[in-house]
Amino acid sequence: MRRTARLLAGTALAVTAAAPAHAAGTGRLDLYPATVAPGGQVTVNTAACGDAGAATGDAGALGAGTFMLAPTAHEGEAIGQFRVPPGAQPGTYEIVARCAEGDRQVAGDLVVALSAVHQQVLPRGSVKTGVGGGLGPDPVQTAAGVAALAVAAAGGTWLLHRRARGDGI
Repeated sequence: MRRTARLLAGTALAVTAAAPAHAAGTGRLDLYPATVAPGGQVTVNTAACGDAGAATGDAGALGAGTFMLAPTAHEGEAIGQFRVPPGAQPGTYEIVARCAEGDRQVAGDLVVALSAVHQQVLPRGSVKTGVGGGLGPDPVQTAAGVAALAVAAAGGTWLLHRRARGDGI
């Protein structure tokens, strides 16, 4: 019984000691999206600044200047946004945030690519298969194809009918 009590007390002490470290924040700067095309908007999020939550972000390495991170409804988190300059060169850039209270600083990496991976490209236009289609781009060609099929069907039916009567081909 005594051994179980010590084990439970030790576990409770370990959990209590770890709780303030978790509440203090993650100590990192999260960027959404992590890969962006020039001209795109980036959302920055951190829980490293504690309950005050305010911070000043610096995207100067990218040429975007400074931006503010404000506290959110989530406990101890701050969020801010900035736009990647349209003329930004592809590469990896370090984005930094400095907490308003204290001298805490967190950083995260942003990848600038010519085309962002997260953007979904939807197909458009017709597929060039050589077969054609009922919804093709040219209604005249579609009508000609339908007419050719109708003539072929009528001719085939007529030939089969003559053969069945014994008239020959």
